[in-house]
Amino acid sequence: MMNLANYLDSTYLKTPKQSGLSDSETLVKIRELVQEAIDNNFYAVMIRPDYIGSLRMMLDEKQSTVKLGTVIDFPLGENSVSAKLSEARKAIVGGADELDFVIDYKAFKAGKIDKVQEEVEVCTLIALKSGKIVKWIIETAALTDAEIIAITQLIRDVGLNKLAHFPLQNIFVKSSTGFYETPENVPNGATPHVIRLMVENAGPLSVKASGGVRNREEAEAMIQLGVKRIGTSSALRIIQGEKTDSNY
Repeated sequence: MMNLANYLDSTYLKTPKQSGLSDSETLVKIRELVQEAIDNNFYAVMIRPDYIGSLRMMLDEKQSTVKLGTVIDFPLGENSVSAKLSEARKAIVGGADELDFVIDYKAFKAGKIDKVQEEVEVCTLIALKSGKIVKWIIETAALTDAEIIAITQLIRDVGLNKLAHFPLQNIFVKSSTGFYETPENVPNGATPHVIRLMVENAGPLSVKASGGVRNREEAEAMIQLGVKRIGTSSALRIIQGEKTDSNY
């Protein structure tokens, strides 16, 4: 049987305001998420930057191999390149193993290709030079099929043309933040159709499916399509064979 846990990034990205919890209650919840990841051998945990220091200490104290991931310019991706770099540097110093950047997909849709290419190159470079894994969230629900193909190819080409002296499998194209609002509950992230487009156009880069993977069957189908990682806020329920209605 497929060892699904090895593909899972167990994720908690709600702010205290979004969840209705206090800061201290949120930290308790995230520490529980980390312990759950350790107990079930999930590949990584994915949290907001504010919690990197505390969770780095927890993982180190437990001598855990679970990777610590965080998000950069989340969830809109609209900040300047310099702002993205500043946030990335803090995450690296804080001890994050993996950085999931939200690409400026609105700039891409508006034809500002140079801006998008620059942020992909310089932000990926700083992370790879520090030995980190980099993932670029393209927010597929905001894009047409043609745009999904084009932005995936843009990230791929930056890797091939500018960063080929690094292990390119350490650069991912990732489907969704899980926070993009779609009308009438239309799927907002990792549908088989979208993932197929990404996998067909990302190689030799990796693909991460995130947003709306809700049960073991769907997760295994994503892996069969070629994804290397799956982001979900319901990792435990998925490996236990339960269904969730979470969008991220």
